[in-house]
Amino acid sequence: MSATRQAARPGTALLRRLREPAPPQPERCAFCGLHLPSGHQHLVDTEERSLACACTACGMLFRQAGAAGDRYRAVPDRYLSDPGPGLDEAAWATLRIPVSTAFLFRNAVLDRLVALYPSPAGATESELDEETCRAALTGTRLAGMLEPDVEALLLRRTGGRIQCLLVPIDVCYELVGRMRLRWQGFDGGAEARADLDAFFRRVTGRAKALPEEEPA
Repeated sequence: MSATRQAARPGTALLRRLREPAPPQPERCAFCGLHLPSGHQHLVDTEERSLACACTACGMLFRQAGAAGDRYRAVPDRYLSDPGPGLDEAAWATLRIPVSTAFLFRNAVLDRLVALYPSPAGATESELDEETCRAALTGTRLAGMLEPDVEALLLRRTGGRIQCLLVPIDVCYELVGRMRLRWQGFDGGAEARADLDAFFRRVTGRAKALPEEEPA
């Protein structure tokens, strides 16, 4: 039942800056046009399934309940890891993701989990059966903590170990842009693999571990 298709509208100013070799243009707020510094805020356009860059003032405006019909949601700055048993090879096989790195988020409009993975063409979607996916993710508490549309579970399978982190959704699209920029050949090449390793070291270093569960 698993199939893949190109994800709808993954392009954003953030992705264009990361994947194109041309000199980057100064980024502007998508709402007021103000020039933005690096590390600025992003909002999720829930209708277009895309990211929008925002200045501090516009970002605060859209945090108000009902602003723009709740179309835009601010991306939080939360990085979490779960020291529990985590996901195993059986869970990975159940998800049927055809690559070693992917991210999952809950799309509020579709009311289901969506899985995407980096590819030379950008973010590619792997369709998931909702019940099967829930069963596969029971090994981590992070799955139940996801904020729809704005946070994701970032997964990587290396050496029989599945790493799972809860991260802001824009971090995942940053990874997509980096891989598209550096991908070479069939398997991505040494440069892409080195960049992937560095990316996960950085993200893992920011993740705060959940408190260990009390024994039953």
